[in-house]
Amino acid sequence: MDDLSTAFRIAVVLLFAFLLAPLVVVLLTSFSNDEFLAFPPHHWGLGGYRALVGNAAFRAGLGTSLVLAATVTAISLVCGAGAAYALARFSFPGSGFLLAIFTAPLLLPAIILGLGLLLVFARLGLLATMPGLVIGHSLVTLPYAIRINLTAIRGIAPALEEAAATLGAGPVRVFFRVTLPLMLPGIVAAAALAFLASFDEVVISLFLVGPRLTTLPIEIFHYIEYRADPQVSALSVALILLTALLVVIVERSLGVLRALAR
Repeated sequence: MDDLSTAFRIAVVLLFAFLLAPLVVVLLTSFSNDEFLAFPPHHWGLGGYRALVGNAAFRAGLGTSLVLAATVTAISLVCGAGAAYALARFSFPGSGFLLAIFTAPLLLPAIILGLGLLLVFARLGLLATMPGLVIGHSLVTLPYAIRINLTAIRGIAPALEEAAATLGAGPVRVFFRVTLPLMLPGIVAAAALAFLASFDEVVISLFLVGPRLTTLPIEIFHYIEYRADPQVSALSVALILLTALLVVIVERSLGVLRALAR
């Protein structure tokens, strides 16, 4: 039994080493002063990070991506929480069909969804505009917000809301004083997932951006088409740290597993 446990631990360690090996390569190549990516680097230094700080295109793309992701997250939370509450607490014909429609974008290939948005937005004048990007990204993030919030609401016993109502609280007060606090772990998890999904979206953004409005992932995509230098690795490390920081904040405040399991 002990031998089996030891073998299992070794297998887990080897699996993690296999999964994390590319991250180690990216981290090491980010500390390079070479003109092109090479592993191991021939000249060590912080040239990649200095070039990254001075890249105006990346800074502009980062600003757009942060504003876009924050806006999309807010819209997804408001709409997703409302839709999830209606689906969980009210019984009406077609509720299952509505849930299927809300989550349908998850079943469509991103390139098909992006092409459809391109054809529609070209007629509406929404190409290369912030409203167009917000709508396009919201189609991707809203299903996640609905699913997570729906799971969170279904984990709340209706008896708690009924008890508050029998004590004289109205529907609005019951929601904000009882339901919403109990939904908080799911809301935070949905917010983190929606933000990361929007911030990292590439395929749909390729159809909707323009020369005067672009996101950071699109800037990276165009950059690596023509060159590969330590600046790319430095940016990858920064994005990994940003993602890890967001996950740690959620875990420390609420617990990722508890937020997803409620």
